[in-house]
Amino acid sequence: MSNDVLLSQDGFNRLKEELEFLKSTERQRIADNIREAKSHGDLRENAMYHEAKLNQTRLEARIAELERVLQQAQVISRPEGSEGKAHLGSIVKLKDLEWDDEMQVELVGAFEADPTLDKISVTSPMGAALMEKEAGDEIEVEAPAGTQRYRILSVD
Repeated sequence: MSNDVLLSQDGFNRLKEELEFLKSTERQRIADNIREAKSHGDLRENAMYHEAKLNQTRLEARIAELERVLQQAQVISRPEGSEGKAHLGSIVKLKDLEWDDEMQVELVGAFEADPTLDKISVTSPMGAALMEKEAGDEIEVEAPAGTQRYRILSVD
């Protein structure tokens, strides 16, 4: 099985920007915090120092994770001749057929997924059901609350 991380070009760019920010700005801020905490004396009972060191550990872990992801990233673009069909990077407008509500989701790779921002992984049940579909198609998605039905209104 491949270790590739599927990303849209936009997702790749956002992760690269975050990595650059963490390396240039956040590292310096945390280093300044550690220096400040050290100036307060005894490190064994210095909560500010221990907090700053913990933040440094978290920062370095995030930097390492982003470097790994960007190294393994496979940037996926829309295949030729697939205009109007849902793929990674597509924004899909849906109508919930039970509740008559409309919603919009962006299909992204698993690493970029964030349902609170309507970014749905192509490997999730909804994302998988949307792949290769086009406006007018209806899909069914198995969810904990039961089967949900949607009509695709548009694919951009």
